[in-house]
Amino acid sequence: MNINNADFYKSFGTYSQIPPPDRAEIAFSGRSNVGKSSLINKVLGRKSLARVSAVPGKTTTINFYTLENIYLVDLPGYGYAKRSKSEKVRWSELIEGYVGESGRISLFIQLVDMRHPPTEDDLMMINYLIDNGVPFIIVFTKADKLKKSEREARMEGFAKEIDCFEDITHIEFSAVTGEGVEQIRAIIEEIAEA
Repeated sequence: MNINNADFYKSFGTYSQIPPPDRAEIAFSGRSNVGKSSLINKVLGRKSLARVSAVPGKTTTINFYTLENIYLVDLPGYGYAKRSKSEKVRWSELIEGYVGESGRISLFIQLVDMRHPPTEDDLMMINYLIDNGVPFIIVFTKADKLKKSEREARMEGFAKEIDCFEDITHIEFSAVTGEGVEQIRAIIEEIAEA
């Protein structure tokens, strides 16, 4: 698979705009500012294909990127409080519609900030994926910001904080050092070839 063939396809602001699936879709999910866009850019070897912002809650649409015969789907971050009530309702309908569509998502890549315990929203999403049989992995972002001993302590913490942790594939990732990139690419390639 040629990573350089990735391109922006389309953004959708409401669930009804999203066309029926015509290829495998890999969705990236996580709280606002966890590093979804940075991860997509790093994995695709591009600096600014997915827009990165220091301001949480910047992505408010579902953004589709093409990569040969699959879509990489950047979901809006959850848990960001500074949204209007109508915006929260629209966002909720958009995400619930997309994520809840049976069989649509080939793989869910759930991002969790490695520096902190998972948020209530992180745990709710992980439990939703487990309960609904959606295939997923967890990517722990910002791994470069922790010392070795802190990383080990957080991994021990995650094992207690996340249900079924020992059965979930998880990858430690850094957009700065590139740690975890090859593992994520290999998983994407596996889905593209299936």
